[in-house]
Parts: sequence; structure tokens; C-alpha cells
Amino acid sequence: MSDAIGDVPNATPEETFAAIEKGGNVLLVDVRTTAEWAYVGLPDLSAAGAEPVLIEWQKFPDMAVDPRFGEMLEAMTPDKSTELYFLCRSGVRSLAAAREMRARGYDNVYNISDGFEGPPDGSGHRGNVAGWKASGLPWRQR
Repeated sequence: MSDAIGDVPNATPEETFAAIEKGGNVLLVDVRTTAEWAYVGLPDLSAAGAEPVLIEWQKFPDMAVDPRFGEMLEAMTPDKSTELYFLCRSGVRSLAAAREMRARGYDNVYNISDGFEGPPDGSGHRGNVAGWKASGLPWRQR
């Protein structure tokens, strides 16, 4: 695993995909918005027999944190030993979501470093420098 950010370790996109391929009690939780899932794409975990869990951390258009996020994820994943890998565009919202679930008693939480699209390149475009897409991992349009 990559360096930790405070109490939450980072995992690279490649480490995340390998954990999902290994199987077991592992989930990728994509916390981006519905619009991002629709227009930017989603990790394609079908080769590993999995699907990402889609729960918005913040609601578009005001981008307020959804106060029900933690309880919704707990309802979907009551086993607190589940490995939860959190993904957003660049790794900021996912870190906040991972910290929320750590506070709720989940010990195996990871922030996916650089997220789905990573930082912008020299031209201001995302998806070319780092992150899930730039790593060459499978993804699809919704």
C-alpha cells in the first residue's frame, strides 16, 4: 500500500484492482456523483465478477455532503471487516468518505490514490497523468 493520509492508507488503482480480483470480502465504493458515473465512466470490475458500489458522497449540484452516506453504506455492508476501497475523481472526496466509515468502526478502509481521473495534465485535462484510467485498468461508460 502507498503512504497513509492520516489514519487512512492509500492504495494505488493497481493494488485495488488486484485486491478485487483476489476476491473475498472486498468492495470498491465509488463516491462520485451520478453525472460523473454517467459521463466520465466507471471502473469495470466484471472480469473479477464484481461491480462497484455507487453511493454519492456529495450531491450535485450544491455538492453538500449527503448526511445519509454512512448509514446507506452500513446497510449495504454490515460486516465491518469488509475491505472498502474508496474512489472519487482525484482522491479527496474518497478520503473523506473513508474517514467517515473508519469513524463508524470499519478498520479496513483505503483511499484510492489519484482516484478515477487523477490530477490535470499540463493542458488542464484529467485522465492522462495518474488514476484508474491512466493506469490502463478496465473502465466503461455507463
